[in-house]
Amino acid sequence: MLRSMTGFGRERLAFDEREILVEIRSVNHRFYEFTARTPRAYGYLDEKLKSLLNGGTDNLRAISRGKVEVSVYIYNKEGVNADITVNRELAHGYLDALRAAAPELGVEDDIKLSDVMRLPDLFTVVKTQENEEQVWEQVRQTAEKALGYFVEMREVEGEKMHADISSRLKTIEEKVRFVEERSPSVTEVYREKLAAKIAEVVGDRNIDDARILTEAAIFSEKTAVDEETVRLHSHIAQFRQLIESDEPVGRKLDFLVQEMNREVNTTGSKCSDLDITRVVVDMKSEIEKIREQIQNIE
Repeated sequence: MLRSMTGFGRERLAFDEREILVEIRSVNHRFYEFTARTPRAYGYLDEKLKSLLNGGTDNLRAISRGKVEVSVYIYNKEGVNADITVNRELAHGYLDALRAAAPELGVEDDIKLSDVMRLPDLFTVVKTQENEEQVWEQVRQTAEKALGYFVEMREVEGEKMHADISSRLKTIEEKVRFVEERSPSVTEVYREKLAAKIAEVVGDRNIDDARILTEAAIFSEKTAVDEETVRLHSHIAQFRQLIESDEPVGRKLDFLVQEMNREVNTTGSKCSDLDITRVVVDMKSEIEKIREQIQNIE
């Protein structure tokens, strides 16, 4: 199954301590290039995420090619990862002072807990160290979900490319068959033209048929494209086999396209026939469109 190198996946999961949002996006690139955007305090996640995406999971194939960017957003819930303590000595001091002053001020001693909570500097909040393994486990779960959507998008694009490439391979194959059928007749046409030209020059004198056959044989050898068409059929068969593979095949397809283009160019340079020349141009056009497609195949 072909996969595009362009994709996007997004997931947001809520846990007891925090909410985590992970976004994965990629564009085409010759190799695997990874960039992570994580909060400043969570830089230790970068390498773990890189390994996760490049190594794959139990259910998802690894990303082998593409310029991949992962963004991680972590929203810690208020009060989580914090120790809150009450300054008891200060609280006693406030209460003793207020109760001592109450008779002098002529006010009733009706102090409640809600009143105490408003007193300044009564609480001390100390942020505790987060459990890195716990954070990574939660990020991993979220990233795997996002990766699933990301891969799904790549596969949908890959199916479209598969259909387009298969159609163009079929067209090229039909053109190759035309060249195979047309090529032998080109030699016969050349022989007839050569005989007519010689007859025109020598007039009523005898024409050396052996000489004409020799020239036609030399022409046929120079313009024979049997080897090129056989190799083209082989390349097309390999191409079809590769696009059905579950492995990353983008680089192999790129090599095959170069080989196909070389054989078609050689065919064009050998044949002076106008019909074959037109077909060669058509094949080169189809190969170029395939080349554009495989630039974005993983």
